[in-house]
Amino acid sequence: MKEKAPWYYLVLLILAGEAVFVLPFVLPRIFRPTVLDVFELDNVSIGFCFSVYGLSALVSYVLGGPLADKYPPRKLMAIALWMTAAGGLVYATFPSYEVLKVLYGYWGFTTIFLFWAPMIKATRVWGGTASQGRAFGLLDGGRGLTGFLFGLLGVFIFSLFMAEEVDSSTLLERQEAFRYVIYCSSALISIIALFVWIYMKKEGNENEILLDRISVQQIKSVLKLPSVWLLMIIILCAYVGYKITDILSQYANEVMLYDQVKSAQVGAFLQFLRPTTGIMLGLVVDRFRISKVLTFSFATCVIGGILFASGIITPSTTTLFFLSVIIIALGVYAARALYFAVMQEGQIPIVLTGTVVGLISLIGYTPDIFAGPAYGYLLDTYEGVLGHQYVFLMLAGFSLVGGIASLIYYRKYRIK
Repeated sequence: MKEKAPWYYLVLLILAGEAVFVLPFVLPRIFRPTVLDVFELDNVSIGFCFSVYGLSALVSYVLGGPLADKYPPRKLMAIALWMTAAGGLVYATFPSYEVLKVLYGYWGFTTIFLFWAPMIKATRVWGGTASQGRAFGLLDGGRGLTGFLFGLLGVFIFSLFMAEEVDSSTLLERQEAFRYVIYCSSALISIIALFVWIYMKKEGNENEILLDRISVQQIKSVLKLPSVWLLMIIILCAYVGYKITDILSQYANEVMLYDQVKSAQVGAFLQFLRPTTGIMLGLVVDRFRISKVLTFSFATCVIGGILFASGIITPSTTTLFFLSVIIIALGVYAARALYFAVMQEGQIPIVLTGTVVGLISLIGYTPDIFAGPAYGYLLDTYEGVLGHQYVFLMLAGFSLVGGIASLIYYRKYRIK
């Protein structure tokens, strides 16, 4: 790892890192009211789709992690992107609920097994020993920018193919417009995969970060590290917050009374806040202890969650609504950008990064299983603003636990 990878290597990581999640997550986040409409789903049903994804991903994290320590990241990532894009062809047919759950299970495999650990390891290698905050901050900020651009393109295409006002259009017209959004997204994902395969090469350093085999003793040794267990808790709590941002566009639709296009614009606004947060952090965070900044990010999430849970945000408080959205976004996206950046601080060996990421993710990303049904149940059981209040109370609670774990991490590893 003597030579640092070129900047275009990180750019490809960024593009691929968000593109792979556009179909299963970015589009439903930005177009949540539309997705519920055109697929004829309720909140619990789409939550169970995410749960099927999470169960598939759970197995893929563990099995796929060691692959990142054995094979070059670019090849694994490109194959994963092509396989994910192929699922878009099924998604665009607006399949039955049962087929949709199978599709989400398939995406749980394609986006994680060959992709997740290789992306994290490649980012850590790019950052070296002194720029972990920059590497992961720019990665998540860049991914957010990519998601924002996908969102803008999606909103533009959706509005372009709507023959009339959304509220007066038929279901078939909304499906047709959203079908073009899916097709365009799948095509772009495939093109990004081609660039990753051809250009994301770092041959001079690849062998230094690969192992012929992963031993049981190596796995046992990393499981003894306190940082691994603390990161499981930190990522779990931060990811609950990230999953809850999915409903902010729905809050705009159901509580603030925005139409589907305007609520999608709120989702796109979130995608803009994510790169802004990640890039700003990436430029400055290495001057501080990253785990300390992570603690403050959870504190921000607690404040944002309490603001929404208090019930003071109504259609007549537009300014407060957008201010609270910004507060939650800053906290959630800062935590998401930084939680893997503390691996170096926590003395986790870089050559075993893929294996460690797989083990940490086994617990850390379980919100993929329970978060969707949990907030879907709250929203469907307690209609209107009350259901949303309970969801954001859930955000504040998990953020408090994550903040405590981050503070323990900081105190344990603050001396280099």
